[in-house]
Amino acid sequence: MTIRIGPYRLSSRAVLAPMAGVTDRPFRVLCRRLGAGLAASEMLTCDTQLWHTPKSRRRLDHAGEPEPRVVQLAGSEPLMLAEAARMSVERGAQIIDLNMGCPAKKVCGKLCGSALLRDEPLVARILTAVVRAAAVPVTLKIRTGWDHDHRNGVQIARIAESCGIQALAVHGRTRADLFQGEAEYQTIREIKRAVHIPVFANGDIRTPADARKVIDFTGADGVMIGRASFGQPWIFRTIDSFLKTRADEQLARAELRDIILAHLDSLYGFYGEDTGVRIARKHIGWYCERCLPDPQPVRAQLMSAMSTALQLAGVRRYFDAWVDLDSGKAAPGNPARVECRAGIVRQNARSGGFAGHDTGAVRAA
Repeated sequence: MTIRIGPYRLSSRAVLAPMAGVTDRPFRVLCRRLGAGLAASEMLTCDTQLWHTPKSRRRLDHAGEPEPRVVQLAGSEPLMLAEAARMSVERGAQIIDLNMGCPAKKVCGKLCGSALLRDEPLVARILTAVVRAAAVPVTLKIRTGWDHDHRNGVQIARIAESCGIQALAVHGRTRADLFQGEAEYQTIREIKRAVHIPVFANGDIRTPADARKVIDFTGADGVMIGRASFGQPWIFRTIDSFLKTRADEQLARAELRDIILAHLDSLYGFYGEDTGVRIARKHIGWYCERCLPDPQPVRAQLMSAMSTALQLAGVRRYFDAWVDLDSGKAAPGNPARVECRAGIVRQNARSGGFAGHDTGAVRAA
């Protein structure tokens, strides 16, 4: 199956969710290289007067990023969002994504993100203004509604299609749920049946088997992966392979180590010495948690590194030993002696039902 958004044909049915503090340019480039069909930028405010801060300048940096380049905007004022979209296109954006799914209090408190779902006429005005202003495809990220008594995802989806939105991503929780409980896919199924544009299902999709089950149940065109990509950006390759061939692809430890080292190197180059060390720590922690059976001692040592050189050397030392163990090369008593969990990327999907609003989660370890 081929997914098209405007003139762009996606190479994969698995796309990366935009996440503040995570989906910076190095991570986006890495995930695209590892099979993500799209990778949107971190959320950017529509107030262009704030685009001159170091954080915003980095979020606007798409140098060397594969096409199509996606910029996600957040705001509640139609004219400001339209102007921000126009300026983003001038700076190289090829798809504009609008955020109406973020549940964070500081975002919803300003009537942005998922708070907009309570005002359907405003949603229509925003979408119309941005589609008219942007000379590129516009997509939308939403939740199923504000709370369980106000699941209006189907109505929002119909409004979006009528306003010219060209693809829709739906997180299977309401704003009130935040990230608690289980995602439900019945609403996503109803949304897909109500519109004719591509729909991406999002929420609690942790393994290739999860992706297959969710697509089969909802009829969604693809899946959007968020937290499951932490520490395993190769998940897009494994999902794409599974969806195409049902083959459970396993990457060799040496390849995973090289991916991790290349990611850290790109972070250092993008952020510089001081910020690079700090930003890399969370990714190192995630990589340790995903790959190592006893990650805490390793994490503690790696978190204490105060320079990029020491940090990278430590990661290389521990993950070289991890690779050597796989081939029986590790010497007894090596302080870096670790053993990996079977499957590496934790593909322990448990089966789940999809009958109702709150009973449809595909759960995994």
